[in-house]
Amino acid sequence: MDTTPLGSGAELDLSLWGLFLKADIVVQLVMVLLIVASFWAWSIIIQKILNFRRARAEAAAFDAAFWSGEPLDELFERIGPEPAGPSERIFAAGMAEWRRSHRQDGALIAGAQSRIERSMDVAIAREADLHNTGLTFLASVGSASPFIGLFGTVWGIMRAFADIAQAQNTNLATVAPGIAEALLATGLGLLAAIPAVIFYNKLSNDSDRIVGGYEAFADEFATILSRQLGD
Repeated sequence: MDTTPLGSGAELDLSLWGLFLKADIVVQLVMVLLIVASFWAWSIIIQKILNFRRARAEAAAFDAAFWSGEPLDELFERIGPEPAGPSERIFAAGMAEWRRSHRQDGALIAGAQSRIERSMDVAIAREADLHNTGLTFLASVGSASPFIGLFGTVWGIMRAFADIAQAQNTNLATVAPGIAEALLATGLGLLAAIPAVIFYNKLSNDSDRIVGGYEAFADEFATILSRQLGD
């Protein structure tokens, strides 16, 4: 077995790019998959942060308009047939059903209260789906990336040991690059998973709070309408 001294460290390219180029094709595919997943996860994170910020600002502005004392019919007319924000769409769904519940003689059709509440519930569910879009991908990245990286590491170590056995050389300069290439896959897996898990928890909590605000508004609005219905 070869026991010659270590060669010059300068001959080894242990940079991230150098390790990637020397890695086995399977390990390279794992690394590329993890890098793409990480970039995709960050794009979702940034988009959700911006969307939730806009949703909170829109909800605050609409609440101010709703409780300003402006007649609800005038507010509904001002919003128009295509509301811009989630709160406006929920309000418009309730108001539209309120108007459809009146007969031509002005009397209310039976069951108006339940139909109004269902209309707003459907609108809230639609907004909740929009808020939660992409969060499943973050959860998947957070849970699967470490295992994908571990697979790349196991595969890379198997290849490294096979190369060592073939070369019959236990020189550290021979062993180290293959082990480093394999461990890089695990590092990339953790790099993708940790932010995905952290922001999945944060964004899920933000989404629940925003949707909870919509539900609270719908309950208050339904209470106001129920007074006019005489229930």
